[in-house]
Amino acid sequence: MSAFTPVRQLFVHRRLSNGEKVAVGQLAQNTQGVFFQYDENYIAHYHNLSPFKLTIDNQLQAAPAVPHAGLHGVFGDSLPDGWGLLLMNRAFRRHGIPHHKITVLDRLAYIGEHGMGALSYTPASVIAPTHVDARVDLAQLGHDAEALYEGTMEEVLPQLAIGGSSAGARPKSQIFIDSHCPEQVSTQAKPGLEPWLIKFTADPFLLGHEEGLCEAAYLKMASMAGIDVPQWQLTSAPAKEKAIAWLTMRRFDCTSDKDWQGRYHVQSLCALLDADFRQPSLDYMDIIGMGQTLCQSPAVGQKLFRRAMFNLFSGNQDDHCKNAAFLMDDKGEWTPTPAYDLTFSPTPYGEHTTSFDGYGKAPPLKVIQKMADHACFKDWSQAKGVIQEVMESISQWVIIANELGISRQIKKQIHDQLNILWKENRID
Repeated sequence: MSAFTPVRQLFVHRRLSNGEKVAVGQLAQNTQGVFFQYDENYIAHYHNLSPFKLTIDNQLQAAPAVPHAGLHGVFGDSLPDGWGLLLMNRAFRRHGIPHHKITVLDRLAYIGEHGMGALSYTPASVIAPTHVDARVDLAQLGHDAEALYEGTMEEVLPQLAIGGSSAGARPKSQIFIDSHCPEQVSTQAKPGLEPWLIKFTADPFLLGHEEGLCEAAYLKMASMAGIDVPQWQLTSAPAKEKAIAWLTMRRFDCTSDKDWQGRYHVQSLCALLDADFRQPSLDYMDIIGMGQTLCQSPAVGQKLFRRAMFNLFSGNQDDHCKNAAFLMDDKGEWTPTPAYDLTFSPTPYGEHTTSFDGYGKAPPLKVIQKMADHACFKDWSQAKGVIQEVMESISQWVIIANELGISRQIKKQIHDQLNILWKENRID
């Protein structure tokens, strides 16, 4: 290809819940960094995308150098993590573009309109994935995703490249399903097709090819515990695959308006607070208080407390600040997203990524009581009732694991750890 010219300016747009697309502002990059400026019409009619880190006026706003690779957190959220970056880097490399020449605006231009959430970026990169055959062979998609993740294949299937710009370190793809004919799957958004996210599996996972089954079990337990979770289903893997099933979840940032073209703005905790999700950087006390302020609702603190207790008792220790997020509607009102990335995920040192008033594990009863007070429960008995509901739901692990066909070895491994956590954190 011709000499590579890095992107220096991008226009940012936002898709509203009714499908309408509005201009948000412009991003520009020079030797001093990345700058953003809101569009005057957006300022007059809409709401701040990042109320803790941006001001909604027409001044130039410089991005912090860290932790979002020189981007404002709200736009850094549009970029994928390990898996999507792997696919993106291979695309740039195939076009002969050295890694050191790729800027963050080049990466946003590559995402274009294929990212999660309501934001999109123009002009799109000339090397970005283009339209491909609408029909997708999920078996081939899953096989190639596994091979790419495990390093046994270099070439990227076009359908995987165009649908793989989602967040997270593990292999997944955005897909679009005809609810009247579920076997009709596409990686292209088309009228009438519902947007979903499919999560593939691989041997190197802690739970191997049962990762999807275990996450499905955790979603069932979380729902039983009174936690809002995304709509999900298990997609059977072909007989030749090692996986039994892949977890598939409908995107909660999309609305059914205009044939599923509507969007809610989504922002992760790490973007809202400019926190680094790659290392322990937040505390549940911070999250509860921030959620109450952002959503203008003391009751939100109780929802976040419930999620914190679920993570504590279920061994979901990979509870970093990109695994929690908030939605903003067209009126500028914020709510927590459904809980996602809930699964058995112990960290190497047995401590949570997000701490409990300074404790990485086994927080004392007085700390839990302090958190409950911060979450605006009327008294400790009410908060204790929530904890008991969470513990009761998690106690159903063996029953749910049997229903989903989880192997005896994995079932026992998790059951033994859940018993340890129950003893470490019991409140009676």
